[in-house]
Amino acid sequence: MSLEQVVEAHGVRLRPFRAEDITDVVDGCADPLTQRFISGLPSPYTETDARWWIDAGAPAAWAGGGAAYAIADPATDRLLGTVGLSNPVPTRGQAEIGYWVRPAARGRGVAAAATRALSEHAFATGTARLELLTDAENGPSQRAALAAGFRYEGSRRSAGCNRNTGRHDLLAWVRLAGDPPGPTARLLPDLPDGVLTDQVVALRRLAPGDAELMYRLHSRPEVVANQAPPVPPTREAIERRCRLAESGWLTGDIARLLITDAASGEPAGSCGLSYTDVASGEASVGYALLPDWRGRGYATRAIRLLAGWAFGPAGMARLTAGTVPDNTASHRVLERAGFEREALQRGRLPGLAGTRLDDLTFALLPTDLR
Repeated sequence: MSLEQVVEAHGVRLRPFRAEDITDVVDGCADPLTQRFISGLPSPYTETDARWWIDAGAPAAWAGGGAAYAIADPATDRLLGTVGLSNPVPTRGQAEIGYWVRPAARGRGVAAAATRALSEHAFATGTARLELLTDAENGPSQRAALAAGFRYEGSRRSAGCNRNTGRHDLLAWVRLAGDPPGPTARLLPDLPDGVLTDQVVALRRLAPGDAELMYRLHSRPEVVANQAPPVPPTREAIERRCRLAESGWLTGDIARLLITDAASGEPAGSCGLSYTDVASGEASVGYALLPDWRGRGYATRAIRLLAGWAFGPAGMARLTAGTVPDNTASHRVLERAGFEREALQRGRLPGLAGTRLDDLTFALLPTDLR
């Protein structure tokens, strides 16, 4: 692999670091978000650290067979961030790609553009496989990976290390030299304008700030009783669920949504959808409402909205919902939305103390949606 010193593509310039970049390197590396997601950075990050990076750190990356580029604005040549290659394995034609972007340059597609530019240059000079590792809670970085044509490949257990939280898993995103150009298609596309609504009920993606509400909802005895196994969640588990909601959406694992009253914006409950069989286009749905919002048809409306999105933009072919046999209220919700009873699977679900629970399954096809 023999990389050029300057690469211009996709609206960014990749060039060597210079002494005049010191202030901007400090701006980027001292930022709390950068500090949170990039391990090994000194804290606090000072001009001395930036000078060491420019004089020794970046040249060492090049000498070790990798790369360390400054991302610059082509119009002004001012530093916007950095992108580089590390952990090269020449015999396998692979390397790891990483980046950070200054706070003022975020939200403009800089990371995705720089990653695309360096990836294409690396492939043109002999690299066959690039791997990009992200923190599971770093949604913007995962979006950049997808926009640059990387595909989610799985979780690297305990591959990351943070000074505050210790070792943790990282998500692996991979692009091959032979992959098609352009962004990666997603199993779970974003909601149109970030919301689904029928003007009575509105659905939006679950967010970290919803943790208190979600804990209050999913620890209610009647909600716990209708899940398998019927064990109340911990607050920590709910907080993590909310923090990982965007990641679950981007990896295609699960779409978690908050149900709100469209007029007031007040939260009414939650719902979700996850694939059970990607190849056949089948997914399952679930939902729960707070007591004050029950009996108003909100759950049925939410399921109709979710199903319309699933059969439309998400391109699914079939939805299922599993319920415990005595949850008649949930059965009525599903039937009003158009679901039909399909099977009673005896002992399918885990219960308490080694017991098993029956699962009454409902199914919905696009032609069934009411």
